[in-house]
Amino acid sequence: MIKPARYWRKEEWQIGLLTALGAAFLLLFCLLPFAYMLAVAWAENHDFLSPQVDFRWTFANFREIAVPELHVPAYLANSLGIAGATALGATVFAGLAAFALTRLRVKGGRGILLAALALSMFPPISIAGYLFRMMAELGWINTYPALILPYIAWILPLCLWFLAGFFQGIPRELDKAAWVDGCTPWQLLRHILLPLARPGLLSAALLAFIFAYNEFLFALLLTVDAHSRTLPVGIAMFQGLHGEVPWGSLMAASVLAVLPVVLLALVFQKQIVGGLTRGAVKG
Repeated sequence: MIKPARYWRKEEWQIGLLTALGAAFLLLFCLLPFAYMLAVAWAENHDFLSPQVDFRWTFANFREIAVPELHVPAYLANSLGIAGATALGATVFAGLAAFALTRLRVKGGRGILLAALALSMFPPISIAGYLFRMMAELGWINTYPALILPYIAWILPLCLWFLAGFFQGIPRELDKAAWVDGCTPWQLLRHILLPLARPGLLSAALLAFIFAYNEFLFALLLTVDAHSRTLPVGIAMFQGLHGEVPWGSLMAASVLAVLPVVLLALVFQKQIVGGLTRGAVKG
């Protein structure tokens, strides 16, 4: 029996309502912690939700984290520098490896990709002790290389798989045309594939940047002071410095930590979406 059009319109309206409610719930669930973080960062008293406390806006929390004793600007500079170097190194190495494994005749290329994926599944805590001992013997404790090199090694498999899928989506007819014109592999990569793969490279770089910017375990293990300590570890140290949890300063520093990633996502939103969608479809 064919259902009337009125029934279909009612069913579509119900599906649309459920979809809207689900999206609103998901949006609220994801943004509510950030809204609370902003409110506490700008509130004069972190107990402003209590009925007995009047909510008042203040900039004092941000002024407190700017004092030299807390080293927050140094932590932020360290995080940006380490994350930027990690993103650059991981993208360059992963891009070259993905080009070789997908566009050149490399024997066992599929096995190399699977091996890289398998190695990336080990939890970071499993190598923390060995990594600390190696960095101590090299004299790299509390230095940038002690964090940049492990970060590149850890994020490299993900960037490699992502860029390999992206390079496979570029038509191979371009390679044949380039070989006919006498291009070398380096010229093929530089003049043809890299311009086409720019959205994917940018997406991989942003993923590596966010990973290194947010990483906590290695940064806590391999840094000692503000010389190379990153912002996540610096924020975690606030409680020990004050003897109690300074929620206003914590949330103000958290706002400062979130800001660079949000700005990057807003500026490169179109390129990131294009890179993620094109890299996920082969054709």
